[in-house]
Amino acid sequence: MTDIQIIDAKLQHTAVVRERVPMDELKDFFARAYGMTMGVMRAQRVAPVGPPFGLYHGMPGETVDVEAGFPVSSPITDAEGVTAGTLPGGTVVEAVHIGPYEKLADTYAEVEQWMVEHELTPGDEMWECYLSDPQREPDPATWRTLVMVPTA
Repeated sequence: MTDIQIIDAKLQHTAVVRERVPMDELKDFFARAYGMTMGVMRAQRVAPVGPPFGLYHGMPGETVDVEAGFPVSSPITDAEGVTAGTLPGGTVVEAVHIGPYEKLADTYAEVEQWMVEHELTPGDEMWECYLSDPQREPDPATWRTLVMVPTA
């Protein structure tokens, strides 16, 4: 069973790349977006204040409207395809997923069921914070991802 709880999230400034991406190209998009974002952040002397994330706008289908980047302490200046954004504040259902990214759908299903049981309605966006670095932790069974689903 996944550890699921309600938190009060604070609005968080971000530096991101946003695109509509085919689901089978997400891995390449994330790698490219994180590299672009880090390059702009370095040029502007801005450091990340948390782990990388992916923010999904709407339900994924064959493609998904997604932002990938890093939380920052204050807004960046848009440059080279990287834009300033925010992670939403408010009531958020948070779950800790342990395991490979390919199994995240199982955690989302648990969160969805938990929200039904607690009479909560999900919002239109959701995001994932990637707490593990696959290059430093090569075993996907140990990867930790926060799944964040704001309530409507």
